[in-house]
Amino acid sequence: MGDAIRPFTVTIPEPELADLRQRLQRTRWPERETVAGWEQGLPLAYARELADYWAGDYDWRRCEAQLNTWPQYITAIDGVDIHFIHRTSPEPGALPLVLTHGWPGSILEFRKVIDALADPAAHGGDPRDAFHVVVPSIPGYGFSGKPAQPGTGAAKIGRMWGQLMARLGYGRYVAQGGDWGSMITQEIALSEAGHCAGIHITLPIIAPDPATMDELTPAEQSALEAMAFYNEHDSGYSKQQSTRPQTLGYALADSPVGQMAWVVEKYYAWTDCERDGEKHPEHALSRDELLDTVMFYWLTNSAASSARLYWESFTRLNLDPVNMPTGCTIFPREIMRPSRRWAEKRFSNIVFWNEPERGGHFAALEQPDTLVADIRDCFRGLR
Repeated sequence: MGDAIRPFTVTIPEPELADLRQRLQRTRWPERETVAGWEQGLPLAYARELADYWAGDYDWRRCEAQLNTWPQYITAIDGVDIHFIHRTSPEPGALPLVLTHGWPGSILEFRKVIDALADPAAHGGDPRDAFHVVVPSIPGYGFSGKPAQPGTGAAKIGRMWGQLMARLGYGRYVAQGGDWGSMITQEIALSEAGHCAGIHITLPIIAPDPATMDELTPAEQSALEAMAFYNEHDSGYSKQQSTRPQTLGYALADSPVGQMAWVVEKYYAWTDCERDGEKHPEHALSRDELLDTVMFYWLTNSAASSARLYWESFTRLNLDPVNMPTGCTIFPREIMRPSRRWAEKRFSNIVFWNEPERGGHFAALEQPDTLVADIRDCFRGLR
C-alpha cells in the first residue's frame, strides 16, 4: 500500500473476550507467597481478587469505546504497520506533537492528556498552547505490527516516527515521552533534528557525573539509592526481557493471569501509590485502568514482541550529546531521578526543568494535569 494511511477502529470479536473469561476461570494458581507484602511479587490474594473482577465485572467495551472517540489510523513504515491516534487541534496555529509510551504501557497512557493538549480552550487553557497530537504504538506493542526481523530498536523507532510525522505533513514538530518513550524521544532529538524543534522527557537517560560524587546533594544521594534498589530488587523483568524474550512469551501468551501479574506488579513498583504508609497500585490508578493496559497486551498477544524491544536496545543505550531544546519533568517516584547538573552533562540546552511533589513513572496517567502544564510550558517558546 505504499505510504497509504488507513483508518482504523478497535473492534475485538466477542469470542476473544469469551475465551479470556474461560481462561481466567480455569487458572491454575500457585501457593501463596511466604511473606506478608509484595517482596516476592504480586500477592496471591490480590491476584485472585483482580482476576475475579477481570472475569466478571470488567468491561472492555468501555475502553474500546473511549479509544474509538479519537481518530485512529495504520500506516506501514519500513515494512511494519504502525497504529496511531491523530487528534488534530481546532486551533490553526497548533504545534504538532508526537507522544511515545513505554513498557508496560500503551497509547492508553495518554488517555487523560490527549484532548487537553489538542484543545486547551475546552479544558481551561490558553488556545495558543494547542497541539496537533500524534500517539503511535511502538512496533510490537498494541495494534502496531510486530517486526519479523531483528533491528527495530529505539534508534530505528525514532527515525520511523520522523517518517510518520513527515507522512502526516508535519515538517516541524516537538516530541515527548516516558520510559521507552523517553529513549525514543531522545533518539528523535539525535536523528530528526532537522524537523524536531524540541523534546520533553520524564526519564533522561544519563550517567551520574563522577565529578559530583564527593559533594552529592540529598536529592542526588536519594537518586543513587533508588538506582541501587532498582538494580538489586526491581530489575529482574528487564534481564529476562533483554536476554530471553521469546521464552517469557510462551508463558504470558498462554496465561492471562500471568500477563496480568507481569504488568500490574510494575504499577505497584513504579507508581506513587503509597498512602498512609501503605503501598497499593489502586492508590494511584483505578482497577479498570490497570486492566485496560493488561488487555492491550493480552488481546494483541504482544508479550513477546513488546519484550523484544529490551533485547534490541536495553544494553545499547545511546548517551550521545543532545543539543536541541530539552525539557525534563522529574517525578519523585520515577525509577531514575537525575539532578539537573547531571542532566546538563548530556543535554546542553535545557529550557525547562520541574520536580513536582507527587507522581511516579507513569506521568500521563498519574499526574495528567501536571504533565499537560509542563508540556505547554516547555514548548511555549518554540512555537
